[in-house]
Amino acid sequence: MEGGGNSKGTGLGGLFGAGGVGYSHADLAGVPLTGMSPLSPYLNLDPRYLVQDTDEFILPTGANKTRGRFELAFFTIGGCCMTGAAFGALNGLRLGLKETQNMAWSKPRNVQILNMVTRQGALWANTLGSLALLYSAFGVIIEKTRGAEDDLNTIAAGTLTGMLYKSTGGVRGIARGGIAGLTLTGLYALYNNWEHMKGSIARQSL
Repeated sequence: MEGGGNSKGTGLGGLFGAGGVGYSHADLAGVPLTGMSPLSPYLNLDPRYLVQDTDEFILPTGANKTRGRFELAFFTIGGCCMTGAAFGALNGLRLGLKETQNMAWSKPRNVQILNMVTRQGALWANTLGSLALLYSAFGVIIEKTRGAEDDLNTIAAGTLTGMLYKSTGGVRGIARGGIAGLTLTGLYALYNNWEHMKGSIARQSL
């Protein structure tokens, strides 16, 4: 039976023009197929050459495997604008229906509701987009200045964003904006490091 297997493998190899050496069941018995389905013993191909231990993508010299703040800034700004527009549209619809609840369904009521939706959508999109722009700009500047990327950059950028956005409200406005930015970014950093913190606490308790 083993000889028949080898003869079939050689015949198929000759039919398709492959000049490789055929492998029998005994030859393939000790070949590790980690993460792969068992291959047919009649293929003139060594399965060991199909196992990839290297990275799938080739990065330029000095490039990071993760995106930096500058690359993520465009996604952050665009996402905040779209989120603000969607939230503002829903809020405008709610306000429009509330203000025109005593009116009958007619064209003037529809126009008034539509105006409220577009006004609120533009307002919230502008607000969140401006905050995202300031946050991304501060984040990129702090990252380039410090030469490192960590949660300290996130917290500092959020605090400075809140302070600058509320700077027209005087000292109290700056303080409130800074505290709000510090709180939000602090909670975000805590959420990102929650699993790491739980692992550290578990190791210390052992």
